[in-house]
Amino acid sequence: MFDSSKLTLKLLAAAVWYSGAVVLSYKSARLLLEAQSINTDKTWICLAVITGIMIGMIKAKYLFKNICIKNIKRIDSLISPKLWQAYRMYFYFFLLAMIILGSSITRLVHGNYAALMSAAIVEISLATALLGSSNCFWKKQ
Repeated sequence: MFDSSKLTLKLLAAAVWYSGAVVLSYKSARLLLEAQSINTDKTWICLAVITGIMIGMIKAKYLFKNICIKNIKRIDSLISPKLWQAYRMYFYFFLLAMIILGSSITRLVHGNYAALMSAAIVEISLATALLGSSNCFWKKQ
């Protein structure tokens, strides 16, 4: 009933990867807009964006790319793929924990300029890492 092809699992894994990047980009933009309403100097906003992108590029190259390749190889090794096997089961629990943690942090940083900027850098770096490593889904392994 929940049988799937390996291609479908890879596309589902890519969709989760890209949706994470989109959501994190949106969240970071909202955090930066709130920070700008506290301090209108755009220099710090630009530095936060550049810092987040640079950290994200490093994460993409040395961490997220390897995770992505490992997951694709795992999907390729499945004998009878099921729809939920796009990622390992613990990944879904980890993802849920990260969503809860991220939304809690976002609520906590409201009104605090330094905390907003820090949270935005983290969100930008994660979004950049997801986008920067997503080319693994489209390359032959």
